Amino acid sequence: MVVQIRPGALAQWVQEVRQYGEPVVLDVREPYELQIASVKPEGSELRTIPMGVIPLRLSELDPARPVACLCHHGGRSMQVAHFLKSRGFAHVANIAGGIHAWSSELDPAIARY
Repeated sequence: MVVQIRPGALAQWVQEVRQYGEPVVLDVREPYELQIASVKPEGSELRTIPMGVIPLRLSELDPARPVACLCHHGGRSMQVAHFLKSRGFAHVANIAGGIHAWSSELDPAIARY
């Protein structure tokens, strides 16, 4: 099962899963999207790998570490989260609402697009 968390609950999730390793926020948006808006999650490492190349770059991720997936609205990240679960990643979450929700819930300085 993939856990759904809102951006405002990410800090709590990070604390809960830290016992399994340093959490990763995996931003699966395209490079042009990252230029428009990006995040700096506290308490976790930010990794950016576009959704389309996740299978090719899977070895860059540690399946033992917790991963919270992020995209624009939450659809692509949910697909990646399910993919990671199917590949043996134990602690996977989807950031529901994506960076759009992050902007409205946590940091209005983040551009919406």
